[in-house]
Amino acid sequence: MCGRFVLFTESLLDEVGNLPGIQEVHAPQGTPGPRYNIAPTQPIPIVRVREELAEVDPARWALLPQWKKDLDGPPLFNARAETVASKPSFRTAFKSQRCLIPMNGYYEWHKDGSTKTPYYVHPDQGLLWAAGLWDTGLDRLSATIVTTAATEEMEWLHHRLPRFLAPEEMRTWLEGSAEEAKELLVPTGLRGFEYHAVDKAVGTVSNDYPELLIRQ
Repeated sequence: MCGRFVLFTESLLDEVGNLPGIQEVHAPQGTPGPRYNIAPTQPIPIVRVREELAEVDPARWALLPQWKKDLDGPPLFNARAETVASKPSFRTAFKSQRCLIPMNGYYEWHKDGSTKTPYYVHPDQGLLWAAGLWDTGLDRLSATIVTTAATEEMEWLHHRLPRFLAPEEMRTWLEGSAEEAKELLVPTGLRGFEYHAVDKAVGTVSNDYPELLIRQ
């Protein structure tokens, strides 16, 4: 599961420009300011690619399929890899509307008995690139993060994990056929995540400041 994440890098367009095969980056609506506690239904940047061109656009974090008539129902901010190709909410987007969702890191809550502690998970450097889907139901660009079973390294924290993509997997996810993309619906091969406990203030959506990342 991924229910909160962080994106504060000031060089997002440079990072996108360094993705495999990208020669040109467009962000017609600009890029967001630093965020330290992004929650479902809030805007996030997504990256879509066409050959050598990458476009960064703001999208609602919680997918709105084309058939959606209103905002009723639980927000579709995660899509399980096990059912993403067949579930009606996601199967159309999975066929040809796949994207990348950049993040500096994400929060996950660990339950130990009656105690729940939030942890901040991040790479030792650079960004994480989560496999995502996009759609335009209700005439709004929206997106969801694909999740898988956790890796052995991270299952102590939570049994689900975003499907983070390695550089060599990105073009297949973005431009490959549905059958090729299905080959990536397995836990990430990335290892060496860093993590530490943080303030429980991250549980309140309105809290959004750098101090949330401080080790507790």
